[in-house]
Amino acid sequence: MIMAKRNSNTIKDLVKEHYSEKAVSALAIHNEKSGKSPITSSLPLYNQVDTSNLSPQVLGASAGCGNPVALADIKSGETIVDLGSGGGIDCFLAAEAVGPNGKVIGVDMTPKMLEVARKAAKQLKAHNVEFREGEIEDLPIESETVDLVISNCVICLSVDKDSVVNEAFRILRSGGRFHVSDMLLRGELPDEIKTSTESWVKCVAGADNIDIYINRLEKAGFSSVTIEEEKLYSNEPGMENLRSMLIRALKN
Repeated sequence: MIMAKRNSNTIKDLVKEHYSEKAVSALAIHNEKSGKSPITSSLPLYNQVDTSNLSPQVLGASAGCGNPVALADIKSGETIVDLGSGGGIDCFLAAEAVGPNGKVIGVDMTPKMLEVARKAAKQLKAHNVEFREGEIEDLPIESETVDLVISNCVICLSVDKDSVVNEAFRILRSGGRFHVSDMLLRGELPDEIKTSTESWVKCVAGADNIDIYINRLEKAGFSSVTIEEEKLYSNEPGMENLRSMLIRALKN
């Protein structure tokens, strides 16, 4: 499908539909009682992380491009918000790091993804994790109550990225951190990819140029913006400029 005009509501509906379908597929996965599942093996982003306690449904709902928890220097007792938390994989990993005195809040606009995450939280008895329905452009979180904002291949899906970044800044306390894996560009995409809604819902067409992304963060008030990791996303024709990056920034 080609976008004649980039309508934010249309794209949002398509994104919700796409990830609802992924969540439904994840919910249909049967539990495996032992051994490393093929789902775990297919998530190389988490190869260095113990995901053995997570259900196949959580792993099957994962659609990230990085591991924002891995280098986030999470401390016990912190409050963390995950923008577009999906099935909750990053929330559950973060919850282990913050411990029983900390809190992790996942925000997602897709009810079926929230169903995956909430079922898993109940099974894990993860009392320090909460999942809220909402949009990342208008977060259901009080201002200046959060130590760390994470996200995994979600901001690129938003048509209103300025609002997302401004909301992240709003909810962070002074000294808070922004630690996000996202799809970004070093160059341009071909027009046939850039104007495709299918490419948008797959985290490609909505990717910002890295300079624009950094400018958004600095305009919102963030400082010390750094690229912690950068990987070529695909060798497919037209994708040469697409990168998976891990971005860090601070709220002073």
